[in-house]
Amino acid sequence: MHHGGLHEDAIAGKAYDGRLLARFLRYVAPYRLKVGGILLILPLVAICRLAQPLILKYAIDHAITPGRLDLLTGPALFFLFLLALESLLGWLEVYGLQSVGQRVMGDLRTTLFSHLLRLPTAWFDRTATGATVTRLTSDVEALGEMFAAGIITIIGDLLLLAGIIAAMLWMAPVLSLITFAVLPPLVLVAWLFRRNMRQAFREVRARLGRMNGHLAEVIGGMAVVQSFGREQDEARRFSELNAAHRDANLPVITWDASLYAIVEMFSSLAIALIIWHGGSQILQGALTFGTLVAFIQYIEKFFGPIRDLSAKYGVMQGAMAALERIFAVLDEKTEHAVAPAARPGDLVESGVVAAPLIQFNNVSFCYRSGEPTLVNFSITLHRGERVALVGESGGGKTTVVRLLGRHYEVDGGSILLDGIDIRQLPLELLRQRMAVVLQDPAIFAGSVAFNISLGDQAAQQRVVQAAKLVGADRFIERLTDGYQTELSERGSNLSVGERQLISFARAVAFDPELLVLDEATASVDSASEELIQEGVHRLLVGRTALIIAHRLSTVRDADRIVVIRQGRVVEDGRHEELLALGGEYARLYCLQFDCEGR
Repeated sequence: MHHGGLHEDAIAGKAYDGRLLARFLRYVAPYRLKVGGILLILPLVAICRLAQPLILKYAIDHAITPGRLDLLTGPALFFLFLLALESLLGWLEVYGLQSVGQRVMGDLRTTLFSHLLRLPTAWFDRTATGATVTRLTSDVEALGEMFAAGIITIIGDLLLLAGIIAAMLWMAPVLSLITFAVLPPLVLVAWLFRRNMRQAFREVRARLGRMNGHLAEVIGGMAVVQSFGREQDEARRFSELNAAHRDANLPVITWDASLYAIVEMFSSLAIALIIWHGGSQILQGALTFGTLVAFIQYIEKFFGPIRDLSAKYGVMQGAMAALERIFAVLDEKTEHAVAPAARPGDLVESGVVAAPLIQFNNVSFCYRSGEPTLVNFSITLHRGERVALVGESGGGKTTVVRLLGRHYEVDGGSILLDGIDIRQLPLELLRQRMAVVLQDPAIFAGSVAFNISLGDQAAQQRVVQAAKLVGADRFIERLTDGYQTELSERGSNLSVGERQLISFARAVAFDPELLVLDEATASVDSASEELIQEGVHRLLVGRTALIIAHRLSTVRDADRIVVIRQGRVVEDGRHEELLALGGEYARLYCLQFDCEGR
């Protein structure tokens, strides 16, 4: 299996990027009323927390210290009320944040997946599958974490900190200054720790991308892995990647735990200084015991948000990195969908030009610069004509199909449909006119009927008819639930030939004007191929067909056979004509069949 060159996730070091956050807030905008309600809850929660130490101060100074226990009932009940109210408001806050966060993540996933569906094939060729899956899963989850435990709650933490500072300064300015004295070294230590955590976090994301890429690669090629007995090797490779991801997390855990411990240490130091100085103030009568207790309560509440803000730094940093990667995908240009000046068929229907259905005019294309795949390639397909494209592997046959469907754009020349350059046609309209059957059929989890119609309403009406036409009804009717039989992922509960028959029925159900068969019978057995050929013969009536085949026995009856070699058309004619010519087609034919006595 191939393990090199897997996409590694880059991660920005910023914990806040206003540009990215502004784009993200567009997805939050539909839920602004709910977010506004949550923001109104935050100051109420802060007030509940700020009032609790003051009630303790009052209870100690006015009830406990004087020995007036009869005055303790009111403060105690009020304290319990504030605790209950804080719990209720906290539940509403968390529920609201999680609810909105899940909706925002759902909307973003839908947008991202819809965008992926419109990206050109070339983008998927250069992007690892694991990295793409990570965008839709863990990256979006990072944004949900930011929303639920980051960006909104930070506002609540800042409100609470501002209130605590104001209350402390109001009660005892000197004790407040002693408390604040520990902040500069704490901020310095936190900054130094986060610098180290930033690099560790980059490594975690990079190794996660490698592991996801490896998983996607192995699962997609499981048949090859098992056929060649590479299970142990792939298990060892995954163990290495998994261990690397685990080891990359250890520094993050170490730095985070150390920072938590240091914040706790500074909190304890501040409390010790307050007890030392406050105790002396109490002995001198300059400070009440209730004030000292309230101050200690405020210190504990003061360092709580600081500790939370420190943890949320990592959440925000990961979320900003996730936003950067997600928006990088969303910024990728989708396939062009140019509005045409004329619709396909206009030239033919008007009677002005009897244009061929398909024309390749001196088309040139290369996947990599300097390595041409097609060179001045020209063919014409008239309506109702069956044209076969043959040649050695790597000659450019499949590339012709990709260019025809505009999965790639030509580098030179043009492809015309009804005399109109296909680059001037909407992609949807272009692809509706053709159906492509590939060598490896795509089967989706769902019923047999769904796999034939793909949910298209018009195609649903032709499911049974299409299956009968290609002979797929013979095995479908033997299935447990017939056309409603549920197929597993990739159709693993069907044979290769049965999967290909379903893909043929799919092409029929969509009733295309142009049928493209790309090595469509290469994977089926002889019995299935005979059934398919019988169905295809009926299918091709009244349709233009471009048949790409390696087995020359399947194209003998084609109206024309075009031979490609190294991206160029070298021969064009009927089967008998090309055999008599004794050129490239005759050579390929003799490689597959015994030519003696011909």
